[in-house]
Amino acid sequence: MDFNVKKFVKDAGAALSRVVQITEETLGTSEKTELDAHFEHLAERANATKTWTEKILRNMEAMLTPNPGNRIEDFFYEKIDKRKPNRLSNLEYVGIDMIEAGNDFGPGIAYGSALIKVGHCQQKLGQIERDFIGTAANCYIQPLRKFLDGEMKTISKEMAILESKRLDLDSCKRRVRKARSMLGQQSAERELRVAQSEFDRQAEITKLLLEGVSSSQAGHLRCLHEFVEAQTRHYAQCHATMQELQRELAGLPGASFHPTTSINSTEPVENGQERARVICDYEARDEEELSVSQNEVISVREIPGDEDYLLGFRGNQRGRVPKVFLEILSYQ
Repeated sequence: MDFNVKKFVKDAGAALSRVVQITEETLGTSEKTELDAHFEHLAERANATKTWTEKILRNMEAMLTPNPGNRIEDFFYEKIDKRKPNRLSNLEYVGIDMIEAGNDFGPGIAYGSALIKVGHCQQKLGQIERDFIGTAANCYIQPLRKFLDGEMKTISKEMAILESKRLDLDSCKRRVRKARSMLGQQSAERELRVAQSEFDRQAEITKLLLEGVSSSQAGHLRCLHEFVEAQTRHYAQCHATMQELQRELAGLPGASFHPTTSINSTEPVENGQERARVICDYEARDEEELSVSQNEVISVREIPGDEDYLLGFRGNQRGRVPKVFLEILSYQ
């Protein structure tokens, strides 16, 4: 019991000394021990990493789960360590209604059949979207959240301890300056040496943690690459699904819908060539390339050994065009 009382009194005294030190620093009547420039740089970088990671994480969560209520629900499920509900996406709900409407109108008529096909497509897109959200959460969101909840919380805690040690050190320096008797000065100097040792030790611990932020950023970079790959697969799957739907709708009896693959072009298609629609404008960078305009349909063929370009033909003009600017329409 006596030990606890002594500890309580000691802690209270230390807290009071820190308050006095902060007050005098604010008033400009006491000096403040400054950390070295390298340490300050590490601390600023860590704070910037924390701030931007929090912003990116918030926006990523909002992008993948736009409904705030669903985000709150998911948060509570994570806290109680229970599996999240397997809720349908908006696309899947639309798909269900379209399928039911198509069956009601009758799958034997063009509109009913089209509704059913589009509905199944929306359901497939919804599943693709949910798969992407799950992958993005695993490969990017969870590592960022783990970094904030783990490493950054530890750094913040150690920085707070360092600030307390710094206040204790400066309080000891103040007492040494104010000590009048030889005995009082010797006692104050002993306390100063202990405070300096504790401050130096805590500064070294905190510095090592701050230096580890670089390794965390390298890990975040790998996670970002994985996220981009997942997003690329997601959009590629969506694009392929929509192209398949266009072909199915164009094949319906009496359908007046014609996909972009039916765009006519006056350009003849020779053996080994294919038709391609230009997705967006492209300005040739040299004489070997061909300038093209959005929605223009040209003839193209593969360039042996070149995975990034196709050889485009327009009348007597010819030149290389990046594949990413083209959508193949017909295969010969």
